[in-house]
Amino acid sequence: MSEWKDSQKKLNSNFRKLLQERLDKVNPRRKPAKDETTKLAKLEGIAEKLKRGEHVQNRQLQTWLSEDEYGQLDAEWQEKIELREELKDKPSYLKRYEEKLKQATFYYNRAEGYSSKGKHSTAKTFYNKSESLCEDALGILQEILHYDGNLRIWFDRDISFEVGGDLSADIVSLPRLVTSCSHKNLSDDSRLSNKKM
Repeated sequence: MSEWKDSQKKLNSNFRKLLQERLDKVNPRRKPAKDETTKLAKLEGIAEKLKRGEHVQNRQLQTWLSEDEYGQLDAEWQEKIELREELKDKPSYLKRYEEKLKQATFYYNRAEGYSSKGKHSTAKTFYNKSESLCEDALGILQEILHYDGNLRIWFDRDISFEVGGDLSADIVSLPRLVTSCSHKNLSDDSRLSNKKM
């Protein structure tokens, strides 16, 4: 029985080898040329840099991308720049909200700093000031959206003032504008992103 298994294995092995040889004749696998291998390695290196958030010079992109690929990248980047220019013209109501949120964030960060140094009474004062500013910001937000509900598109999340909603007068739950650079910005609009991946 063992001899039969060995002969079957050998037969299968020979058959696979023969089949592979025929496939190679019909559809030979082309090995990439040295310049293609180099280009692939460079492009992979550029992709890794972008994923790590590092800067890649346009000159390097032009060197390793085809003319069409670079043209497409440049066109997409110009589109993002135009969109950012459009978004700079925020309604003044939003600027009022944004400024109040910025002040609240400032006091919250100060409170965190004092708390980490063990100065809890000073930290509490700053936390209270931040909370008060968050309440003001929430009031401004409610007023803004009461008069113009279309302004909701400027925010990074759905806004609901109903009881049990996610919205409260604290730094984490207050919505950010889609143009905000805050790490608490929940917007995933890729049109606003930078060249980094």
